Amino acid sequence: MIVVTGATGHLGSAVVENLARRLPANRIVASVRDAARASFIAGLGVDIRTGDFDDPASLEAAFAGAQQVLIVSADKLGDEALRLHRNAIEAARAAGARRILYTSHMGARPNSPFAPADQHAGTEADLAASGGAWLALRHGFYAESCLHVIGDGLASGVLRAPEDGPVSWTARADLAEADAAILADDGRRDGVTPPLTAPQALTLTDVAAIASDVAGRDIRRVVVSDDAWREEKIAAGMPAMVAELLLGMFRAARRGDFAATGPALETLLGRPPRTFRDVLAGTCGRARTL
Repeated sequence: MIVVTGATGHLGSAVVENLARRLPANRIVASVRDAARASFIAGLGVDIRTGDFDDPASLEAAFAGAQQVLIVSADKLGDEALRLHRNAIEAARAAGARRILYTSHMGARPNSPFAPADQHAGTEADLAASGGAWLALRHGFYAESCLHVIGDGLASGVLRAPEDGPVSWTARADLAEADAAILADDGRRDGVTPPLTAPQALTLTDVAAIASDVAGRDIRRVVVSDDAWREEKIAAGMPAMVAELLLGMFRAARRGDFAATGPALETLLGRPPRTFRDVLAGTCGRARTL
């Protein structure tokens, strides 16, 4: 039996849906914090269980009988994220799961200037120390995250941001499909995956050029200093902590932390991954944001 946590989130629900195409529904458990929000996956016939990383007792029941547990990383930062992930790891081991999988990041590095990358590295270390088989899924940076960060610039036609570096922006839907393929494969991989990424790393200058072509109008890339960007964002209402977090992303990108690409995702999918252009065009078609 396979347990997928965070199964009402964007990634977790897509993993469950992809698993249901590969395996009988009675082999899949969707672990959620709020079962009332899980009606859209209940229709797949999978078992819905309530489990909260912040409530270890609930995880005992959610993970019961699991052979594999996919821990979808918590939407938290720092020590809180590490603590929640440890709770899930300990509960999965206590339940007898023979393999634990974790949605990590291709930029995972201790002491990264991008705080989530540092905490992903910390959870990978906790997995390695936990005993038993484990697999860190080194996801490429979500292309959807790029659209969130630069959305205002795409709308205004001026993409103002600090100096950056190449990032292998990767479609979340492709990563969910790949995660399901790995889970259904039932144990062929352990340790850390190669980077699961789209085939090309892009700078924001590249992104602006693609967006210009998709939108049919000019979108300019303007480089501003870290301090100026931070001040602009805070003045526009962004919390200072969030502005500093995003600056860490730009700083890590400048070091090349998100530039790796490789064939691993395409091999898992059995087809070329979606490009950033594909994701942007799809978003514009649905929301008409450009």
